[in-house]
Amino acid sequence: MQQRKSQGRRQQRSRQGQRNQKPQAAPVQEVVWNPKTELGRLVKSGEIKNIDTILGAGRRILEPEIVDHLLKTESELLLIGQAKGKFGGGQRRVFRQTQKKTREGNKPKFATYAVVGDKNGHVGVGYGKSKETVPAREKAFLQAKMNMIMVRRGTGSWQDQAKEPHSIPFAVEGKCGSYTIRLMPAPKGKGLICDKEVAKILHMAGIQNVWSKSFGQKKNKINVIKATMQALRRLSQVSVAHHHRDDLSIAEGSFSAPKQTGESHE
Repeated sequence: MQQRKSQGRRQQRSRQGQRNQKPQAAPVQEVVWNPKTELGRLVKSGEIKNIDTILGAGRRILEPEIVDHLLKTESELLLIGQAKGKFGGGQRRVFRQTQKKTREGNKPKFATYAVVGDKNGHVGVGYGKSKETVPAREKAFLQAKMNMIMVRRGTGSWQDQAKEPHSIPFAVEGKCGSYTIRLMPAPKGKGLICDKEVAKILHMAGIQNVWSKSFGQKKNKINVIKATMQALRRLSQVSVAHHHRDDLSIAEGSFSAPKQTGESHE
């Protein structure tokens, strides 16, 4: 009897030990990129090394891996939703929730907007929607990379004498729905004087100083985002004379400051 009891205790202890053991994490496998488009094959082979070559030619990016291969990007989610609460709702949130009424019950869906940029003249905004929050977020990031655009920067303020393109070269407008935004060049050190979500997009594009003026309803943040992207696209659509490019320090896409070589004179 004592032997049976001792064997039972040992088996119970071994079972408890197996339960307390933490599961081992599966090894992370690197995903190999197999390009499916001609543009992707050219990028992977090394024939195209600069994304400005793609965007300047007006070619469409159909694979997000192209952006990952050519740029070091940062990403952020934009606040387009609003939490439920009294007196019109609570704080702003990343996901915008909608529901569909059916016989089985309510079927919620989550939508979000993401911005991706390298803070050096390239930015993209993407929209994602799904039944769960994680797939919606991933869709938004992938779509933002495929919607990457090249932003024209400069120093268009009459108060500024800087030679680095930290602002925009001239004023532009963008409109979506009832919302209209006007972006104007600002001197160095002024900062981004605009809406918070607009400031996130401009910061990802590498624009550090700008004035802004808005008209219409801005409660719908989706209209605010679309109007801002329309204004940034219009920067590159305006033709500028060659002698004005040096005066406004216009830079298309990436900009690298010239290295200063100091010579010692004895």
